[in-house]
Amino acid sequence: MSVRIGDVAPDFTLGGVADDVVGTWTLSAMQGQPVVLVFYPGDGTPVCTRQLVSYTDEIAAFADVGAQVLALSPQSVDSHRGFAAEHGGFAFPLLADEDKAVGHSYGIVGPLGFYRRSVFVVGPDGAVSWIHRAVAGLTFQPSDDIIAAIAGST
Repeated sequence: MSVRIGDVAPDFTLGGVADDVVGTWTLSAMQGQPVVLVFYPGDGTPVCTRQLVSYTDEIAAFADVGAQVLALSPQSVDSHRGFAAEHGGFAFPLLADEDKAVGHSYGIVGPLGFYRRSVFVVGPDGAVSWIHRAVAGLTFQPSDDIIAAIAGST
């Protein structure tokens, strides 16, 4: 099953790390603001690293539209801590979907069991307002496109 635009975003609570602080994040607790869910295949891979560094560099633009960014991958919290430390930290939490339950609920786990690079915008009402699923995974959605989608849906 794949989540579609207009669907209520599947809720989740995941452990993760932000600013080297380990905690838990619950999607439904963020209702009332746009949330950008960035599903990425793996810590330390070249495209994933470029993607998360790019979104960190442009975090002010996400803040300007009131959006919270959450990055999810199947690696552990410890892996996320090391990945973030290697790159001077990221401007948003890295969440650990180790059993890929959240990835499956959003329909972004491919036939070989890997995450497909995807971005979902969840509107303030908790419904999905925009989706991008990468075909090949060698590129990522630019911040400007995501921010335009948020601005157009709020």
